[in-house]
Amino acid sequence: MTLNKKNIQNLFYIFITSHLILWTVVPSLTNNNLPLDTIEALAWGSNLDWGFNKHPPASAFFLEIFYQLFGTNDWAYYLLSQIFVVTAFFIVFKFSEELFKDRTLSLISVLLLESIYFYNFTTPEFNVNICQLPFWALCVYYSWKLFDKQKVIFMDCFWLGVFAAIGFLSKYLFIYLLITIDLLFFYIIFIKRYKKFDFKYLISLEVFIILLVPHLIWLTNNDYVTITYGLTRTGLENSNLLDHIIYPLIFLSKQIGILILFFTMSFFLIKKFKFKISLKDKKLLFLIFINLVPIGLMLLTSVVTGSKVRTMWMTPFYLFFGVLIVYIFQDQINLKKLNRFMSVFLVLFIFSPFAYGYISITEKDKRTDYQGKKISIKVQNEWNKEHSDPINVVLGNEWSAGNLSYHLKSRPIWVGVISQDKLNSLTKFICIDNICVGNR
Repeated sequence: MTLNKKNIQNLFYIFITSHLILWTVVPSLTNNNLPLDTIEALAWGSNLDWGFNKHPPASAFFLEIFYQLFGTNDWAYYLLSQIFVVTAFFIVFKFSEELFKDRTLSLISVLLLESIYFYNFTTPEFNVNICQLPFWALCVYYSWKLFDKQKVIFMDCFWLGVFAAIGFLSKYLFIYLLITIDLLFFYIIFIKRYKKFDFKYLISLEVFIILLVPHLIWLTNNDYVTITYGLTRTGLENSNLLDHIIYPLIFLSKQIGILILFFTMSFFLIKKFKFKISLKDKKLLFLIFINLVPIGLMLLTSVVTGSKVRTMWMTPFYLFFGVLIVYIFQDQINLKKLNRFMSVFLVLFIFSPFAYGYISITEKDKRTDYQGKKISIKVQNEWNKEHSDPINVVLGNEWSAGNLSYHLKSRPIWVGVISQDKLNSLTKFICIDNICVGNR
């Protein structure tokens, strides 16, 4: 692949199409079962609500749409995940076009993301982290439009509120971006520095709150179960003084590890790592805020609370890192080295799905090796021995029961873990191992 200024747009579309196809086909061919988080969200989607015991509802909502369209075809859910990923790539590309005069730099900004494993190796598993990606990118894009334009446009504010709400309903950690953009950036830079404020900005906040109302009502009625689950995952309950030092250091070391390949690829482009930072440059100021401040806030959270930050939580945080690095070093980028850069990119681009497929085939103790279809056939046969009615309810944990909900033709709804009250509500049921199926 040779970069040519005349065909940058075509090369970008070839890239995202190739990414989408590769990362849809490889897991479809090498996995026997959908991954854990995807099955869990499909279980929630079978009985859609405004929230669930672990997460808000957006990921389950999108998966249920695809279930209604494609049924039990595993490839569809790998495709859904890649649609979210390449949509985020597309938005990053469009955003970078507004910052750079040269489209080549915009393309490089996106290609660099292939060096971050959040955007390749982990993408087959559609989950709340992947679900955030396009909405994270859209919030940044529309925030930039508001900051860059002299005139505030109503629809820009409206869409910012919509995408912010969907992002937050994907995962609560989306709040780190919203705090950065809508509170810190707009207050410190937009209002304090540029002395600009328009009440139309409040449209975003109003739309955001209105769209969250149903979920907030659900949250209140369910004892804030998703928040409790999130706090439990951080290990706060068992936190001690050393955790305020150890966990932040672990967090920092992991971020460095995540970015090693990223900076290695950058090395093949940049002549000298010399740069000048001017805080009067509003483009650079915006890029620093959207890239570094959310990570800094996450680090600060770990320092103050002594909480453990799980690596996958950082999935959307690096979407615009390529844009930041390219913008800072744009005068130092040697476009004559593009062929070397593209060679490294292509090796990584091909190696990642190959490595995924190899691991998927050779390792036999993964969730994706679970025999979900066979178990569902066994359960259905046992049910048919005693009952003629269809199975329309399944009880158990999200993984075991969720697989039944997904694989059984009757698409029973998942109603939670097994309890006597739930069993009493069924007219017929059978229990096998740690799951129960029944009919209401």
